[in-house]
Amino acid sequence: MQNPTEIETKYLNRLIAEHTQDMAGKIVAITGTTSGTGYVCARELAKLGATVLLLNRDSPRSRSALETLQAEVPGATFEPITCDLQNFDSVRAAAREISSRRDRLDVLCNNAGVMAFPEQATKDGYDVQMQTNSISPFLLTKELFPLLRRSVDGRVVNHSSAARLGADHHPRYFGKNTGNLGGDGTAEENAQFGGPRWERYHQSKLANCTFTYGLKARLEEQGITNVKALLAHPGLALTGLAGSSAATGGMDAEHELMKSAQSAEDGALAIIRGCADPNAVSGDFYGPREWTGMAERLEPEALLLDRDNIRINWEGCEAAVGSFQF
Repeated sequence: MQNPTEIETKYLNRLIAEHTQDMAGKIVAITGTTSGTGYVCARELAKLGATVLLLNRDSPRSRSALETLQAEVPGATFEPITCDLQNFDSVRAAAREISSRRDRLDVLCNNAGVMAFPEQATKDGYDVQMQTNSISPFLLTKELFPLLRRSVDGRVVNHSSAARLGADHHPRYFGKNTGNLGGDGTAEENAQFGGPRWERYHQSKLANCTFTYGLKARLEEQGITNVKALLAHPGLALTGLAGSSAATGGMDAEHELMKSAQSAEDGALAIIRGCADPNAVSGDFYGPREWTGMAERLEPEALLLDRDNIRINWEGCEAAVGSFQF
C-alpha cells in the first residue's frame, strides 16, 4: 500500500477558505481522532478556534496523537475523553464526563469506525461493526442531546462512506445475532469487497445515513430548529482504516483501488464542512461526487431516505440502548 505521506493534498486549503467559519468559543466532540480523518478534523477545527474534545479508547496511540495535536496547534484546547464504542457503558461514561465539564455542546462528529471486521460480538453482545459504527454513535448522540439542545447552532455530523450503497436494512443486523450474520467470507469475496463481512459494513454505513435522516425528521416533528443533522462521506482516502481491515483479513492492503486514493486531509473535507460550514442546513450531505475531490453538497440516494430503512435503524438502535428523548 502506498505511503500516505506521498499523496498530495489538493483541496483542504480551499475547503477551509470557502466553507468554514470562525469556531472560537465552539465546543466540538469528535470520535476517533488518533489518525486519519478524525485527526485532521480535530486539528483544523482547533486552528479555527474550537475547543476540541477527543473521544478515543485510552491507549499509547491516543496519548501520542494528543501530544502531536498540541504541538501542531500551540495554544489550542484539546480535551481527551475516554470512549470505547465497543462498550455501551464506556459511551455512557464519556457522555457523563462531557456533561460534567461542559454546559453545552456545539458539534458532535461521529467519525470513528471499523471496516470489514470478522464476525464477533462486543461485550454487549452486538456485532462489532454494527455497534462501533452505528449503535454506539446513536447512543452517544442520545446521551449528549441535552447539551446539543443548549447550543445556538448544534450539529450532529455522521460519517458514512461509499459502502452506504447496497441492500436495504434488515433488522437482524441490529440485534444480538452475532454468529448468524454470515461469517467472514472467503478470501476471494473479501478481495472484491463482497461477502458477509462487507455486507455488515454496508449495513453499518447505511445506518449512519438513515440515522441522520431519521434524526432530521424527528427534529422537525419536535419543532427543534437549533440542532442540525448532517451527513458526510470521505470518498476514497488512504487512512489507517484500510490497514486495520487488512490486519484482520478483510481487505487486501495492496488492492489496486487504493492507488487512486486521496490523502487523509482531503478525506476529512466533508466532516470539516459539516462541522464548520456557516451555510449548513439540516439534512445536508457533503462529500466528493466521485471517488476523490472537493466536498460538495450532494443529493442523498433514495436508499438513505427510505422510510422502512429509517424505521428499522431507529427501532433497532432504541431496542439496544433505549429511547431517544427530545
